Amino acid sequence: MTRLILLNKPYHVLCKFTDEEGRPTLADYLKLPGVYPAGRLDYTSEGLVVLTDSGWLQNAISDPQHKLSKTYWVQVEGIPTDAALRLLETGLLIKGQRTRPAQVQRIDAPAVWEREPPIRERKSIPATWLALTITEGRNRQVRRMTAAVGHPTLRLIRWSVGPWTLAGLRPGEWREVDAPQNRQALGAK
Repeated sequence: MTRLILLNKPYHVLCKFTDEEGRPTLADYLKLPGVYPAGRLDYTSEGLVVLTDSGWLQNAISDPQHKLSKTYWVQVEGIPTDAALRLLETGLLIKGQRTRPAQVQRIDAPAVWEREPPIRERKSIPATWLALTITEGRNRQVRRMTAAVGHPTLRLIRWSVGPWTLAGLRPGEWREVDAPQNRQALGAK
């Protein structure tokens, strides 16, 4: 039977199970042999990591050709204008390649855990939270997108991957859920 695990990866944890430098990894939070992350989440990002023991499911979740949506809660420096949000929505050139269109909206600060260490705060520069949904996952893509429109990312939390969310998971917690039996059940293209 296929296993599917949802883990809330804490800040400053590597999205792999070993590290020669002794930094925290997924193995510090999850002791289940045979499951592997379906995609990565940066060391400095927090939030949902989906793990599975199924090769086809790992591919369906992580391969951009399947266009599975991923939603991030992004705290950015400053207050993005409507024009900046439109640029994020229509796609930007990042490292010579255009990003796919995204969905973006300003949101109220989500009720999330405190981050250790806390983000830097500047009294003279406000911060804004965005919900940003993409269907690809290039290296540091969300951070590069917000920086490209003049609003560097201060904090990045992946809220959802496809149909799965972080709901009810504190940092470092995980739960097993029913795995889809095929790509159509997953909603992948």
